[in-house]
Amino acid sequence: MALRNAVMAALLEGEASGYDLAKGFEASVANFWMATPQQIYRELDRMESEGLVSARVVQQERRPNKRLFSLTEAGLDVLRDHVTDAPAKPLAIRDELMVKLQCVDIADARGIEEVRAAVEERMARSAAKLARYQRLQERLLAGRTEDTYLATAERVGPYLTLLGGMALERANLQWGDAVLRRLAQRAAALAGFADG
Repeated sequence: MALRNAVMAALLEGEASGYDLAKGFEASVANFWMATPQQIYRELDRMESEGLVSARVVQQERRPNKRLFSLTEAGLDVLRDHVTDAPAKPLAIRDELMVKLQCVDIADARGIEEVRAAVEERMARSAAKLARYQRLQERLLAGRTEDTYLATAERVGPYLTLLGGMALERANLQWGDAVLRRLAQRAAALAGFADG
């Protein structure tokens, strides 16, 4: 998937500046796509030159003028086509922590402790993301049940991707708990073996 599709998906929420998109990426599409502000700005310029978005300049008094971007019909057509296209390839995971875990059997006690600390750090990030996603979910639902929201909301896509992000973070936490338990058992067994 190209970054442009994720940027256009974020623009479905309405007109936004590059700054707002970069800041709002965390709340709207970060549970399935990451990008730096510089990447977003470059992509907006390319998309504008291709006619996928339009920009209007807003004059500001004490700040530099800003450009607000919105989708064009051509951009909406690209997104409609994207919805019907088959995904290019399955999700590819490149995860340094997984490589370290793969090698944990050759690590000494210090190495095992560093891997444990990395797992704990990942779990803390997942817990923070999950809490942020749950706050967003509460705002979206605004006291309604999920079924009522999904039956009456103008757009359900953001909510469905939010559910995916929440499921991923819950899975990360569950996996982390299991890894920490197994590493503790392993360390205890190795300590017992060394003492015996």
